[in-house]
Amino acid sequence: MTSTSSTKKPKEQPAPRISVIGTGYLGATHAAAMAELGFDVIGVDTDPHKVAELTEGRAPFFEPGLPELIRSNVAAGRLRFTTDIAEAVAVSDVHFICVGTPQQSGSFAANLSYVEAAARGIAAHLTHDALIVGKSTVPVGTGARLRAIVAEAAPAEVDVELVWNPEFLREGKAVDDTLRPDRLVFGGTSERSEALLRRVYARPIADGTPVLVADLPTAELVKVSANAFLATKISFINAIAEVCDAAGADVSLLADALGHDARIGRQFLNAGLGFGGGCLPKDIRALMHRSNELGAHAAVGLLQQVDEINMGRRQRVIDLALEALGGSVLNRRIGVLGAAFKPHTDDVRDSPALNVAAALHLRGAQVVVYDPQARGTAQRLFPTLGYAESMEEAVDGADLTVVLTEWDEFTGADPARLGALASGSTVIDARNCLDAASWNAAGWTVLGMGRVPETAALVPDALPVPIH
Repeated sequence: MTSTSSTKKPKEQPAPRISVIGTGYLGATHAAAMAELGFDVIGVDTDPHKVAELTEGRAPFFEPGLPELIRSNVAAGRLRFTTDIAEAVAVSDVHFICVGTPQQSGSFAANLSYVEAAARGIAAHLTHDALIVGKSTVPVGTGARLRAIVAEAAPAEVDVELVWNPEFLREGKAVDDTLRPDRLVFGGTSERSEALLRRVYARPIADGTPVLVADLPTAELVKVSANAFLATKISFINAIAEVCDAAGADVSLLADALGHDARIGRQFLNAGLGFGGGCLPKDIRALMHRSNELGAHAAVGLLQQVDEINMGRRQRVIDLALEALGGSVLNRRIGVLGAAFKPHTDDVRDSPALNVAAALHLRGAQVVVYDPQARGTAQRLFPTLGYAESMEEAVDGADLTVVLTEWDEFTGADPARLGALASGSTVIDARNCLDAASWNAAGWTVLGMGRVPETAALVPDALPVPIH
């Protein structure tokens, strides 16, 4: 009798097929990255125009490296897009929820209608066992509510589980952050679902990315808490910048000194115009709202101060502009360099730069904005502002120049060449990103945020803003 049992290898399971619900900033990046990791991926969106753009390899927003990633994986047949959620759910095993959670109108609370609709849509169209993975940033307690929605909507014969895997993308570095994350958090997983997620993220885990397995509420809190901490750090250094203004100190040197302390670190200690974008402002407000609901009032008070300090930086730039132009900006031409909330993106959601530009326009200034990537998104939001095709066009004839986004094009500009174009020799460096000494040597007066003004020796009437 011949034995055949012990030498057989276990049959290798097929790779899970993936759907990504929502193809905005998070979803489009996640779908392309999952395809790059070797999975068959289908992205779902309700917007036919966006689906058509993505199918043709065009990202509907600016993100370095993403269009190339989309095109290569669409061409390879690993990535496709559809408006049909039933089709996507039917052919997939793991479903990532990547829809937006914007701030509710008239409230600091997060609008969860898109997340709830995505969970319900997935569950209702399930044809086989599945794992639903939340990636959207949500208030703590959302996952438990979604589990109830899924249990109600899913067919009785289907085994489905909902877990949370928060995203940690940085705009401008989102592709690398997805392919090579600095940590992975799995929330509310069973042994089966954890094993499945480890298969999905096998490559980054093999490359050394640590995995933290948590309960559902902890996983929901990780991203919003990280954003709140970073926002707090930014608002802290901006509060200290006000002290520096009053005392005649230099906040940039101070931040360098603080940054050498390993407990503090130098990142996010750049004083200036403050934070904006689609994440930090709405996330800290949503956490503030949820903390208040839970009775965690110390967190509410702290986050309120963080938000107020941040918003106050915008007014500080407006005040500097008024003082630099003798108390009024009416009928004065102001060249604004930057519209995006930070460089390497075209995102103008809650952009401090665009907010300041619009405020100066409302005070009667002739504002001309230039941004290397965000002109289109800015113009759709504020069509009444003037827009330039180049940095030189924005500065040409300007009575005042204001740097509001720290693009390399601005920090590396030739101040002498710009000085020959401008009518006024004052520049407000709202991001403390310019080499003030070289601009000063070229004849400019540089007004920073929490820094001693650099006054051009060659221009007798260019005086620093008085310290009150």
